[in-house]
Amino acid sequence: MLTLHRTTRIAICCSAAVLAGCAKKDNAAVDTTSAMASSTTSTATTTAVAPAPVNLADVAGKWDMRSVPTTGDTTPTTFVLTATGTTSGWTIKFPGRAAIAERVVVSGDSLMLEAGPYQSVRRKGVQVMTNGALRLQGGNLVGNNTAHYKVKTADSVLVLTTTGTRAK
Repeated sequence: MLTLHRTTRIAICCSAAVLAGCAKKDNAAVDTTSAMASSTTSTATTTAVAPAPVNLADVAGKWDMRSVPTTGDTTPTTFVLTATGTTSGWTIKFPGRAAIAERVVVSGDSLMLEAGPYQSVRRKGVQVMTNGALRLQGGNLVGNNTAHYKVKTADSVLVLTTTGTRAK
């Protein structure tokens, strides 16, 4: 009986040691994870840099633009964008048509553009309003536009990818 009692004590001590060891590892893991999470958060916060705001003087001038639908018909719509060094006086001009005023707002590194309503180039006899965003990347203007067609049914929308190069 003395041997059984001794074996039980040893088993209880070993079990207690294992449990104590496991408890310390769990707590250490939680503390380490918390410390790593807060360290990662502060690192991510300090390394994230907002893009430089667009300088309107950098985009002033004439641009040969090309807009292509993102789905379906891939026929491009071409026009000339005339940009000024301020947010006023911007126009778009489709071939064989009068210039159309473009409303411009600068938002960070993006130019938010809106025009219309005007006679659609893509859909004869339909009025359209367009809005979109362009960014200056590698000396070119790139972005997306959305055309909202005025029809008697539900809103008809076309999303286009737009690119532009400086007119020569």
